[in-house]
Order: sequence, then C-alpha cells, then structure tokens
Amino acid sequence: MHPGALLDLATELLRAVLKFDQPADAVVSAFFRKHRALGARERHALAETTFEVLRRRLLWQHLAQSGGGALERRLALLAWQGGTGFLRSALGPNEAQWLDDVSRIDRAALPEKLRHNLPDWLASALRHQLGEEAFWPLAEALQQPAPLDLRVNALKAKREEARAALAEAGIVSAPTPYSPWGLRVVGKPALNKAAPFTAGLVEVQDEGSQLLALLTDARRGEMVVDFCAGAGGKTLALGAMMRSTGRLYAFDVSGHRLDALKPRLAKSGLSNVHPVQIAHERDERIKRLGGKIDRVLVDAPCSGLGTLRRNPDLKWRQSPQAVEEMQAKQRRILAAAARLLKPGGRLVYATCSLLAAENEDVVAGFAEEAAAGFEPLPVSDLLDRAQVAHAAALTSGPWLRLWPHRHGTDGFFAAVWQRR
Repeated sequence: MHPGALLDLATELLRAVLKFDQPADAVVSAFFRKHRALGARERHALAETTFEVLRRRLLWQHLAQSGGGALERRLALLAWQGGTGFLRSALGPNEAQWLDDVSRIDRAALPEKLRHNLPDWLASALRHQLGEEAFWPLAEALQQPAPLDLRVNALKAKREEARAALAEAGIVSAPTPYSPWGLRVVGKPALNKAAPFTAGLVEVQDEGSQLLALLTDARRGEMVVDFCAGAGGKTLALGAMMRSTGRLYAFDVSGHRLDALKPRLAKSGLSNVHPVQIAHERDERIKRLGGKIDRVLVDAPCSGLGTLRRNPDLKWRQSPQAVEEMQAKQRRILAAAARLLKPGGRLVYATCSLLAAENEDVVAGFAEEAAAGFEPLPVSDLLDRAQVAHAAALTSGPWLRLWPHRHGTDGFFAAVWQRR
C-alpha cells in the first residue's frame, strides 16, 4: 500500500479509537475486518501506532498543537510505528520540517503530566501508594508494550518440550523468571498459526495471571470454581492442574465471554470443565453449591489498570467514580464466593488493578466481616510450595503484589484464605 494511503487509514483509525466509546482493541479489530486487504506489516503499523498514541496521549497531543492539518493525522505522524523511511515518503515538506523541529524538543524538561501520561486522579493515587521514587519507574513501564507470555499446558507437555516445539515453528522463547509454566516469546510472531498453539501445547497468558492459578493449588478429583472466568485463561490452567479430573465450574455473567472459552477448551484436552452463565453473584446455581467446593478463584471484575501496557485506553476511560462502583461489586462477589467453600477449602481473591481501593481495601473489609470463618494464608509460602522462583520478591506482607516495573508482569494483586 502507498505510504500516503496507509497514513490516511491511521488517521481514520485514530479518529474512531479516540472517541473512547468502546475498548480500543475492539475498535482496531473491527477496523481490520472492514479493511481485509491489509497485510500483516500494515496491520502491525496501524495497531502499534494507535496504541502508542494511547500510551503517551498527553505528550503527543501537546506536541501536535504546533502542527497543521487534522489532529489525528498529526498524532499518527508523531507516534508512527511503521518505520521512519516509510513515513518520510508520505510526508509533505512542511510536515517533514515540523517533525524535525519536534524531535529536537527536550522531553525531560516538559511538565510532569506530559512525562507520566496519566490522568491526574490516577497519578495522584499511585504516587500516594508508591511514593515519588517508585512512581516514576512505574509510569515509564506503563508506557512500554507488554511482552508476549505463554503458559505451557501441563496436561500435554513439559515446558522444555513446548519450548522446543515453538523453536521448530521458528518462535524463539525463554522461561519466564517466576512461573514454572511460563515462556516469554521474543517479538510478536504469528502465534495463532503455529503448530504448538493450534495443538493446545501453549496458551497466551501473562506470567502474573499464571501465578494466580498456582495460588489456587487445584488438585486431582476436587470441586473447583473459577468464579469470574471470562474467556477462561485461568480456567484452563486450573483444569490442567487437576489433570482433567474432578469438576471445574467456570462461572461468568457474560455468555459471550464463555463462548470464547469453547474453542480453547476443545484444544486443551480437558474434559472436567463446566461453563455456566450466571445472572449475578446471588444466582441460585451458585447457592446450590454452598459449602461443597474445595477451591474458589475470584479474579474479580476491576478497573484493569494493571494491564495498561496492553490496554492503554483504560486510563482514559476509567474514573474515580467507576473505581468506587467497582469496589462495591468486588465486595459482593467476594462474599458470595466465600460461601461456596467447605471447611478447609481455599479462597483466592485477585484483581489486575494497581489500586489499593480494589485490593487491600477490599481484603480488609472481607477480613473484618469474615474473621471468625477464614484464616489468611501467607502468599510467599504458597508460592514456594508451587515451585515459583523468587517467591519472596513477589509479595507485599501476606499478599501477592506484582508491578510491571518490578516484575515485568501485568499489575496483579492476590490474597488467600482457608475456611476454618
């Protein structure tokens, strides 16, 4: 495609994404379905440019003020991820000079908000939690793309076997530093066409998400619930831990998300998974299982702010009000999930949020309400038993606390209890 035409498409795509009326990845996917003739390199350039704009939106909008033409085109020029030579051939003489002028600006001298690229409310909350010294490494990490992590399906292969199979398919990977199941892939290969992926040897799953499943310690023959299963990444990990025995319920309020689990389930080799669409956390199908379950994983609905490297639009679409509403939902879901457990059963509460309001504050409320019935379990000990490397480096007090700038994972939190 002619460089000018691709730049026009980037402008069109950004115009749609920056409305913030839908998740950015959904808008990008719909755009590609509309433009099916685009090749892999063209799609990559458009998608990566779009997400780069979202990651550093405040910076690019500030710098764009000095240019001319449509704002979305100026943003695409500033954040272009499709190669400098390709871009130069699409520029007019005024645009080329403008980009040269902008490139000479000392970004380190710009105001703080143009360097951290976070909304004020979120920057303030993270500064309060982390302190000034740790805030800036996190802010920088959140402006970088996330790595591609895979979970080896323990039901079908050992990690080194899966790594060798990926190598045969031309995909270079290395063991993740913490999870015994994880592989981190170099670059962004066409994984969905690779034999190890289509055969179910590996699944895409951030290393932090793998650690949540390991904390659950699901075992053969048990009854286990993935309370907020979504598309089922952790469900599949739990099923493999159970060696496809026992009974594993995947609950979610979204039938659409559970439908996305079905093709993944088919290639996983699991036969113990039972997807169940529920109306809410008080659904009668949940109540009937009260006091019967061995393990419950609650990866609760949350702001998703721990995934900003993958979903940078979230920081522009979330708000303090939305977080407050989410916290109330998290409390209700955690209380309902706890009622499922039999004596001696294990409860794991987790989010992919960075905020204490969705993590420590929710845990403190639950501990106060359920103090007599549940005993907190130190996460570091559980990780050691699960053969997780460097377990002590992953914890904050009794809880799991993962940070992109410290651990290279998405931001995750988890607390664990045992029912007395």
